[in-house]
Amino acid sequence: MRENLLLEEAQEVLLNQARPLGKTLVPLMEAFGRVVGQDIRACDNVPPFNKSPLDGYALRSHDTRKASPLNPVRLTVREEVRAGCMPGQEVVPGTAIKVMTGAPLPAGADAVIKYEDVKEGENCLEVYQPLKAGGNIIQAGDDITQGELVAPQGSLVSPALAGLLASLGLSRIPVFSQIRAAIVSTGDELMTPFEPLVPGKIYNSSLYSLEARCRELGALPVILGNVPDRVEAVAACLQQGLATADIVISTGGVSVGDYDVVQDALSELGAEIIFWKIKMKPGSPLIAALKDNKIIIGLSGNPAAAMVTFDLVAVPVLKKMMGQNQLLPGKTKAVFLDRFDKPSPERRFLRARLHRRNGMDFVRLTGEQGNGVLKSLVACNVLIDVPAGSGPLKTGQQVNAYITGNINESYQQDFRSSLMRIAY
Repeated sequence: MRENLLLEEAQEVLLNQARPLGKTLVPLMEAFGRVVGQDIRACDNVPPFNKSPLDGYALRSHDTRKASPLNPVRLTVREEVRAGCMPGQEVVPGTAIKVMTGAPLPAGADAVIKYEDVKEGENCLEVYQPLKAGGNIIQAGDDITQGELVAPQGSLVSPALAGLLASLGLSRIPVFSQIRAAIVSTGDELMTPFEPLVPGKIYNSSLYSLEARCRELGALPVILGNVPDRVEAVAACLQQGLATADIVISTGGVSVGDYDVVQDALSELGAEIIFWKIKMKPGSPLIAALKDNKIIIGLSGNPAAAMVTFDLVAVPVLKKMMGQNQLLPGKTKAVFLDRFDKPSPERRFLRARLHRRNGMDFVRLTGEQGNGVLKSLVACNVLIDVPAGSGPLKTGQQVNAYITGNINESYQQDFRSSLMRIAY
């Protein structure tokens, strides 16, 4: 068993053990949030035909070459074509065909003119300007060309991708199998929120934070609940998790106290302990093990420490098992807007929120940074990476941060602010 690994070493060790599950076909409406199991290429052009992007008239640009306000060109209208209908006639010299938005372009036409740019008469129209070939035409394949890679293996099915796949007529999508993550919390002091609180005990928060995070990632949580600090009880619960899920996540019982029994429970279970402890704060007492080719990760019992290490250590493992390509959290450099007066003899991760102003990234702490303080995680979307041996952080200094939450809102706000400045 290895001890006191760097974060990057722990990530590498576990990612080397993780394997994607099998693949399956699911209906398109069930594919949202799943991971594409194989490269998907377009079987046809989108759109599959040349079409009109507006209500107007399809015509031959050559017929309009001498058109002017004083010398309009008169064309005979042969028919009208709505979206979803095929033209019955083609455009020949001296004629036009009325088309609605989305209607297929009739044969012989090479341009479309807007309704408002012509004068309509009885089965005819007048054109007052010359048109260029290809004007106001959406060409077949403008959106997607046949054979184009539209969804690489490992990409997430977003709402936009679901619509794109539907535009190709795909009703069943190849995806990686959804993983099941068993979650258990150890501790005699824990109670569920559905029970009246007993003096000396606390409500279990980590179980619900991790459950919600798993759902957000697209994994199916298997909730095993609370288990007392007894070696046999913890071992039995971990075994239940192995039997019902693809990975087991526990919180609590991984430090060196008299009632920290997870390590003994893993030995009782016959699991191979891969490593114990990571050189970071919070969440140093993390343990990882293997049993029946399944990974067990034991996190700190402190709620904030559990969430920080879950995001940095467990989430990459879950993503690999789900078949995703981008496993590790993204990184950014930002300007620190607060003060943090404590030195950091050990590597430390601070909960913060990213803001963007004038195209620059800034971070501000989201509150108290204690191991058990869950409140500062609510607004947190980045973790500031403070190297071991650092002194206090000063306002205005540049820091590195891991992106663990949604930063889109920060960028959208900066974009809206830019638009307001331009408007004024």
